[in-house]
Amino acid sequence: MNTLTLSRFATTAALAVTLVACGDDGGDLSPDAPAGPVSIVATAQSTPELSTLVAAVQFASNDGDLLNLLSSPGTLTVFAPTNAAFDALAVELTGVPGTTGAALLTEANKPLLRAVLQYHVLTSEVASSAIPFGLPITSAEGSVFKIDTGTPPVITDGRNRTARITATDIDASNGVVHLIDKVILPADKNVVQTAQALAAANPAEFTILVEAVVAADLAGTLSGAGPFTVFAPTDAAFAALLTELGVTKAQLLANTALLTQVLTYHVVPGRVFKAAVPVGAAIATVETGTFTVNASLQITDERGRTARIVGTDTLTSNGVIHVLDRVILPAP
Repeated sequence: MNTLTLSRFATTAALAVTLVACGDDGGDLSPDAPAGPVSIVATAQSTPELSTLVAAVQFASNDGDLLNLLSSPGTLTVFAPTNAAFDALAVELTGVPGTTGAALLTEANKPLLRAVLQYHVLTSEVASSAIPFGLPITSAEGSVFKIDTGTPPVITDGRNRTARITATDIDASNGVVHLIDKVILPADKNVVQTAQALAAANPAEFTILVEAVVAADLAGTLSGAGPFTVFAPTDAAFAALLTELGVTKAQLLANTALLTQVLTYHVVPGRVFKAAVPVGAAIATVETGTFTVNASLQITDERGRTARIVGTDTLTSNGVIHVLDRVILPAP
């Protein structure tokens, strides 16, 4: 796919030319599209490749609320999935090849569809030059996603799926539109549920961490509103800790006071993505102790021990998870 950085469009006719050059799923503006910036809805209505998005907004609106939001004066940002993106989502959700996005427009799907559509909207106008790359972006739906730099830029949604931004800075009278090649979805799992899902998918990953959280009776806390940033040690990290301490897993899990202290030392209040981790500064934990992180993503704990952050920015509904290759310990 050709790399494009699109400037703001003076007319929607210019949008047609640029979308053809961008090489997404073949749609372009109709020749009779109105000149000059029009509303986000009108822009989408005059763009054939956004017809499923328009139909979804019309269907999911309650008394026209979503239509009114995207038609009324304002400063919005819409990440607009193409028809091909909706078709791909329909196949993903149904498991039936050839299913089209129109199949998503059912009464049973309406609550989810409303949430998903609002998840593609920001309540402020954000041009491509102002995207806060690598940081949490809060949608009109209330959930978070992030965008990373790239050619093209890549969105990671709340379920850790990715979408590419294929066209940017399409001007509208009430904001700006960016086209994306996949429908993004808000998170459906909290920190604990995400760790459980990862452990189920890869038993060598977070099985002991999940057992430890349950044993320390922290599952309820970490399933709460948060947000939390969890530095999650792998099973190999816990195995190394057992050797270091000279205890068995059963002994560690039975020592709930120590376990609680160690686990809460791995939790930082707030949602701190990799791009915002303060390098060199003391990072305060829920346990009340601190640790530091250097520019190479190496943590030094209060005992002078080090651990590496080997995975970053796994999104959850109530926070974010980073993966550690060693269990860190607070001061004795």
